[in-house]
Amino acid sequence: MSRETGRQPKYQRIAAELRAAVDAGRYGPGDRLPGENDLMAEHGVARMTARQALGLLQTEGIAEARKGAGVFVRDFRPIRRRGIERLARAQWGEGRSVWSADIGNRELAVDSVEVAQEPAPAAVAGVMGLDENADLCVRRRRFVLDGKPVLLSTSYLPADLVADTPITQPDTGPGGVYARLADLGHAPARFREEVRSRMPGPDEGERLALPSGVPVVQIARTAFDAEGRVVEVNEMVLDSAAYVLEYDFEA
Repeated sequence: MSRETGRQPKYQRIAAELRAAVDAGRYGPGDRLPGENDLMAEHGVARMTARQALGLLQTEGIAEARKGAGVFVRDFRPIRRRGIERLARAQWGEGRSVWSADIGNRELAVDSVEVAQEPAPAAVAGVMGLDENADLCVRRRRFVLDGKPVLLSTSYLPADLVADTPITQPDTGPGGVYARLADLGHAPARFREEVRSRMPGPDEGERLALPSGVPVVQIARTAFDAEGRVVEVNEMVLDSAAYVLEYDFEA
């Protein structure tokens, strides 16, 4: 409880007013919010209080600071990640990227692709039922939407299964990895996703260009073929402020 005898701290009240103004459209995407001096004068508070209020909006992903210019409403439409639709065989089986279910006509780029053969990390080996340090094909990618980094992806696949296939190349072709696994007779028949939130590591924060204090969502997806074999483990790190996670299924 704050020292204000149960009352909401001043910086939270100021942040709430600014948040409501953004929600009401008084400040639109890309608009500059009142600065520290403006908030100090309007609310009669110290600079630290004004700074905390603006910092809270940045932590929530509503605003972003631009060096030397001020704090602005974040100019980015969240991605609605359709967790079930995007993984349907009708998606990748027809040569479409799983991303096409999420982004519509927005511009997506993979600006960094690394493919290597590496020993399996202990946790991944355990999920895949392999000996620790067994060889895996590892695919690391960074996805950029509308010019903003939004996701880091690391896929682990059994090296013996995908050797000498397009999966070991930067461009796997229409439908991506899952379509190529289907070509090999190991199409994904079932998926499991585990979701949690955490703070980013320094490298993750830098690669996702995250404002200070913004958490990430970590999604670990396991793909099983019809025989129950794990054919991929994909560890994804998402900018939490850039995503809405949607799961639509029958009761």
